[in-house]
Amino acid sequence: MKNHHNLFKITVTLLMCFVITISTQAQITKGASVEGITEYSLDNGLKVLLFPDNSAQTITVNITYLVGSRHEGYGEKGMAHLLEHLVFKGTPNHPNIPEELSSHGARPNGTTWYDRTNYFETFNATDENLDWALDLESDRMVNSYIAKKDLDSEFSVVRNEFESGENSPSGVLMQKVISSAYLWHNYGQSTIGNKSDIERVPIENLKAFYKKYYRPDNAVLMVTGKFDIEETLDLIVKKFGPIKNPEGKLVDVPTIEPEQDGEKRVTLNRVGDLQIVSALYHVPAGSHEDAAALAIAEQILTDEPSGRLYKALVDGKKASGIWSFTPFTKEPSFLYMNVDVPSDKSLVDAEKTLLTTLDEMPKNPITEAELNRAKANMLKQMDQVFRNSSYLGTYMSEFIGAGDWRLAFIFRDRIEEMTADKVNAAIKKYMIPSNRTVGNFVPTKNPVRVGIPHTENLQALVANYKGKEALNAGEAFDVSYENIQKTLNSGTLEKSGIEYGLISKDNRGKTVNLTFNLRTGNLDQLMNKGLAARYTARMLNKGTTTKSRQDIEDQLASLKSSVYFSGSNGRVTASVNSTEENLMETLGLMTDMLKHPTFDATELEKLKTQDLASLDERKSEPQSVVSRQIGLLNNKYDKGHPLYNRTLEEEIEAINAITVADLKAYHKDFYGVNNSASLVGIGNMDEDAVKTYFENNFADFKSDKKYTEISDKFKNSKPANEKIITPDKKNAFTLGVLSFEGSQYDKDYAALQIAGEVFGGGFLNSRIAGRLRQQDGVSYGAGGNVGVDSNKDDKNSSMYIYAIYAPENASKVQQGFKEEIARYIAEGITQEELTNAVNGWVQEQNVSRAKDNELARVISSNLYYDRDMDFQKNVEEQVKKLTVEDVNKVIKKYFKNYDNWTVVNGGDFDNFEIKKEDNKID
Repeated sequence: MKNHHNLFKITVTLLMCFVITISTQAQITKGASVEGITEYSLDNGLKVLLFPDNSAQTITVNITYLVGSRHEGYGEKGMAHLLEHLVFKGTPNHPNIPEELSSHGARPNGTTWYDRTNYFETFNATDENLDWALDLESDRMVNSYIAKKDLDSEFSVVRNEFESGENSPSGVLMQKVISSAYLWHNYGQSTIGNKSDIERVPIENLKAFYKKYYRPDNAVLMVTGKFDIEETLDLIVKKFGPIKNPEGKLVDVPTIEPEQDGEKRVTLNRVGDLQIVSALYHVPAGSHEDAAALAIAEQILTDEPSGRLYKALVDGKKASGIWSFTPFTKEPSFLYMNVDVPSDKSLVDAEKTLLTTLDEMPKNPITEAELNRAKANMLKQMDQVFRNSSYLGTYMSEFIGAGDWRLAFIFRDRIEEMTADKVNAAIKKYMIPSNRTVGNFVPTKNPVRVGIPHTENLQALVANYKGKEALNAGEAFDVSYENIQKTLNSGTLEKSGIEYGLISKDNRGKTVNLTFNLRTGNLDQLMNKGLAARYTARMLNKGTTTKSRQDIEDQLASLKSSVYFSGSNGRVTASVNSTEENLMETLGLMTDMLKHPTFDATELEKLKTQDLASLDERKSEPQSVVSRQIGLLNNKYDKGHPLYNRTLEEEIEAINAITVADLKAYHKDFYGVNNSASLVGIGNMDEDAVKTYFENNFADFKSDKKYTEISDKFKNSKPANEKIITPDKKNAFTLGVLSFEGSQYDKDYAALQIAGEVFGGGFLNSRIAGRLRQQDGVSYGAGGNVGVDSNKDDKNSSMYIYAIYAPENASKVQQGFKEEIARYIAEGITQEELTNAVNGWVQEQNVSRAKDNELARVISSNLYYDRDMDFQKNVEEQVKKLTVEDVNKVIKKYFKNYDNWTVVNGGDFDNFEIKKEDNKID
């Protein structure tokens, strides 16, 4: 009987599998597969892309809808973006989406661009989380509320987001230039929309827009990370298969922008200090072959430090910086270049240099050396993207919106195969004055016009594309505390004294991340050093005794690796991102930069000019002035102390004062191994080879300055509520800080984590965000957090709150902060809030440990504080055991009423009446 029973079970199981397989095959069809990404199609037209990555202990679900600002009609400017906000407001089956996102520990967002809108969540790789995420996205595809009450509160939030962009002169200038460049096409309109349209859009129009474009046959679902392919396909069929499309087929009729027949000019007059000159050219769509040629031309023009414009403007001391971008769009696009000109430089001279350099490009063709350098840098960046499955999921949205996901690989191949002749031909064709927008109209007798071609037969282009060999998928790595500690190879190198923590594991693309920390000096030795520590570290990649800055950049590009340095007050950190194949050569380059910098005077002056220009630009920005004033109000140290908070004038003075001699002296005195150096590496590496390398190369790199941490003891923050006027800024910013005495070693630490999460963390569902954004609708960004000191002796901890809002809403923001803090102290949290916050916090820790760079920071901190992963494990166990009473107890103990906080408000408040009885601004 037993054998017969087993046979019966096996037969039934096989029959069930057969039915499921038949059902799945009836609804889903396998399509193209390129370098690890496979496309499937459901009967209802939904496209599905799967990209399994066993080495990623997370899953990213990203759904892209083929609708963006390009599809908006008259009176609808900003509708696609406004809809993006409302889709987070809930469905009948998911009534509180922000709460669900937080309780699952997800890292979510939604974005809107010219051709597409996407929503994504990255979360801990579990079956339950994947089921939830797919259920959420399938449900809000057709069942989102899109309710009038949500529109009434959210439109002001979107308007607030619109106004925050109005604070940036470079952003406003860019939008006005883009708008002037287009006569008819919607690419000339800002994605965030027109203020009046945002404010007046009828809910019926928004619902119609939603039902028209949010449908299976207008969407592409992509799942990346650690998941079972067959189970995920079955789950997708279950969630999305029953969804039907609305009646009628979507027809996308492109607007043909007429060729520009003369140079255009735009002038913007607003309050500010930094001058800007920019230029825009019309260029083909991303799918057109010339797009790749022009992308290389852009790199050759604007790259730092080799770019022609960079050399002419920044090296030529006519500007402080230059940046550019070209959207990868479905229809003909644009190339935009921005040049920052400090107030003590001539804007006329900068513009003349910019335009002269651009106009002489056809006479001075690009060289093979420039071509190869540009290709190496761009291919390195693309390579790093393709190795990161979590980011790749959202990265593909740009190419999906532009026509097809395979364009990502085709564009890469075109870059790799591009020739100098093709780039020069594209420059000669498109980068001409009559195709440019800079300023005023200039008549010409013989106008030269260029028609921007549309891509023909796009499907034929991508249909048979196979791509290159996919990168290895890597291994499934257990991110439990126990496994991390068991896998961690730690100790101290005998000769050099470097403390190390290494985890060798197989990553996708054989990548490795390594962090090397040097710490030297004490308080007395670091007094009155100004900005020497910061600038010394920033100058390390600007040239060595054997390599120029360009040599370093070229070698890193060829190695497809990155090396970054940062430094402050006796500390310097080298961060290396490389591959197993190139790690040792990259470490050799890092060592050369660390040991043998030249500290070139010209490069130092460029850095100083950039920093002074940045201060110039931010001197009237609300967020910048508010943050600085918070530091000044709570300053605990005299001038010259390493932790002293400088005024703007003092920082400018310190930047101007720094010299090459200062940097050389600081490097000589404080660079080297003493009693506190550490090395953390995670990924594909030979651990013994790495240890041997650092032992051999740093045993003799010594500093006689023994490290002693600079104490920063707890001190009560100063009660204040100050107002700073920032003229002509359409957005205001409030920041509040409250210090308290505590450390991560205290028994209250776990409860403080959850108290901070409920108070100001999560995704749009904290007490602060719930009040100011969800309920009152006055702030695009609002929240807060609790930061607890790692140093058990200093116990210098603090909590903060913030809000970005329109100045006329200052009263409501102040009132919201005051009432919510008082209510938090009086009432505490609920059981539901505790359950969701704990679950979200625990899963967020899993997500964090699954990311090599974040895990490296944890290991580095543990080495420094002489602890292991059991510390984090014990905190998590305490978090899981918390009760409502535990959390409410620490809220009453550490939180104080609003009057006790240091609060600073920045904005153009003089233009609005702010009643004292409504808030605390005087």
